[in-house]
Amino acid sequence: MRIFKTLYSLWAAFWLIGIFVLLFPFFWLFLQKETWKPYAHYLNRLWGKLFFPLVGIPIKVQYDFVPDTQQAYVFCANHFSYLDIAAMGVVLKNYYAFVGKSVIKKVPLFGYMFAKLHIQVDREDKSSRAKSMTRSIKALQSGRSIVIFPEGGIKSKKPPMLHQPFKDGAFVMAVQQQVPLVPITFLNNYKIMYDSKPQLNRQALRVIVHEPIPTTGLTQEDVPALKEQVYQVIQTALNKG
Repeated sequence: MRIFKTLYSLWAAFWLIGIFVLLFPFFWLFLQKETWKPYAHYLNRLWGKLFFPLVGIPIKVQYDFVPDTQQAYVFCANHFSYLDIAAMGVVLKNYYAFVGKSVIKKVPLFGYMFAKLHIQVDREDKSSRAKSMTRSIKALQSGRSIVIFPEGGIKSKKPPMLHQPFKDGAFVMAVQQQVPLVPITFLNNYKIMYDSKPQLNRQALRVIVHEPIPTTGLTQEDVPALKEQVYQVIQTALNKG
């Protein structure tokens, strides 16, 4: 049984990397001009749309809310698996930027795409956090959404329990720009591929896009309450499974 799981995982890794390598020349082209970057974003989504069917992992999304592709949001999701990043492009049709760890840019090819298309942050560096916040706010002002994992990475040691405390960034920028916060729950990604266990377990990937939480009229004093509200929405969904 273990040998079949290992072979399946290697086969899936081949397709994950292989599809990206095939798409990379087009990524490189579309990342040369700011006005072409939405096409690079579409390729990002196409990557996930091709990968998951090829490896037999259907994505089942429960849309309690369907985001308007013409509006900017701050999407906040739990993060237990590296699959979350690829799956997000299938779940959301919006043009968005990930806020992710700066170390990602060291990954060959993928790091180049991430550095050019998304927003990197070194959470241990105050100046890096400030720069990422500035870039995120500019993205929201331009009408581009932000996707962020408020746990600050894959931190939970006991999924499906979320890692706390949440980082402030997502909530600060949402309040400052008065854009809605949209919680997203990846219900079982950690059962398909957990960070410390890179083998894949084939099953349907289940996601919930929750109702938005408005921030109109809120101030920075409301950030702690917003953090708790998003935590409760996601953790409650995880508890129900």
